Amino acid sequence: MTEKIAEPLKLPCGAELKNRLAKAAMTEGLGDATNRATPALETLYRRWAEGGAGLLLTGNVQVDRRYMERPGNVAIDGPQSNEAMEALKRYAAAGTAGGNHLWMQISHAGRQTPALVNPHPVGPSDKGLDMPGGQFGKPRALTEEEIWDTIARFAHTARVAQDAGFTGVQIHAAHGYLLSEFLSPDVNTRTDDWGGSLENRARMLLEVVRAVRMAVGEYFPIAVKLNSADFQRGGFTHEESLKVAAWLNEETVDLLEISGGTYEQPRMVGADDMTLQPDRAEKRRESTVAREAYFLDYAKDIRQTVNMPLMVTGGFRTAEGMNAALASGEVDVIGLGRPLCVDPDVPRKLLSGEMRETPAFEKTLRIGPWILGPHSPINIMKALNGWGQQGWFCLQLIRMGRGLDPDTEMGVFSAFRNYQRNEERTANKLRRAT
Repeated sequence: MTEKIAEPLKLPCGAELKNRLAKAAMTEGLGDATNRATPALETLYRRWAEGGAGLLLTGNVQVDRRYMERPGNVAIDGPQSNEAMEALKRYAAAGTAGGNHLWMQISHAGRQTPALVNPHPVGPSDKGLDMPGGQFGKPRALTEEEIWDTIARFAHTARVAQDAGFTGVQIHAAHGYLLSEFLSPDVNTRTDDWGGSLENRARMLLEVVRAVRMAVGEYFPIAVKLNSADFQRGGFTHEESLKVAAWLNEETVDLLEISGGTYEQPRMVGADDMTLQPDRAEKRRESTVAREAYFLDYAKDIRQTVNMPLMVTGGFRTAEGMNAALASGEVDVIGLGRPLCVDPDVPRKLLSGEMRETPAFEKTLRIGPWILGPHSPINIMKALNGWGQQGWFCLQLIRMGRGLDPDTEMGVFSAFRNYQRNEERTANKLRRAT
């Protein structure tokens, strides 16, 4: 019997995914000093395209070069030069080499723009991140004119992606980036038509979806990544997520990816509270903790609200768990992230039966208090575990972009140090280029 993960999926717009496995969006940091696509991205995505997944989602491609998730992002900011457009076309060609879809994830980092990129970020209001280390500046609130400009930027970036040969786009409205910030009553304290009620807080996301659809036409896939919850008291709740999902269902969205968390509560990578006030964190449901995938329990609720295809990323490890989730009807696409940093051929191996369980390194990368000493400040522990693990996986992508294999023997301390150095070097190049 054909396994569920191998079945094709027809999307509402008419496009078809050849199987139910997707490479989830992960930040690569491989753009050049002017935030254009590079040969390293071609090398990395060709490798993933040949790895068997039916869908590849890129890492954040920014709609505004001033406000990026990290200095090495690709950004599509205004008209593209011939050179920049040709680089995007080569990127798209490499990323579809396996007969798969390649969708550009389009985003604006908002207040989660690192100070290395811009010490003066923007957001729906002037509320900054509650995190140790001073890595993020205090934001200022966008004006209404800037909000409409940002909406137009999303549409422009989507049209450039389409012209370059990407086969779809994903609008990033999760993980605490700008569109997610507008949804959160904790972050969005505006009193105009873009804040207050959920209808007003969701307005920017819905306007972006409509503008993107107008830019790319009815047959081009559009996905949205949405938090199931922010997992922080006073933030975007699961009940609100259900309502926003229902509104998105009335728009022309082809795939809704269910995720959760922010930089302060990074549940999207299975991590815990990263703030200075851990009592503000909300716990996940026990039923969710017990299941293989982080957000599958929330997707089950959303399935009762929407009929568009759903995708869940985070925590899937076994072919049995993936097939069971698909068979239940709670989800239509399985997103795989960190396992593909360690072995880019995971989808092909799962589909062929060669692999029944994906590689997992998160637990072995966690640093215990016995390494730092019993009296080490807890915020140091949080930073090393959070940023060290992120650095470890990001450095694997950089290696693969250089044509090298992942280095699974890399230590988390050296990953933390080398990742920070890489970001500083890239930020310096960015500043010199501008």
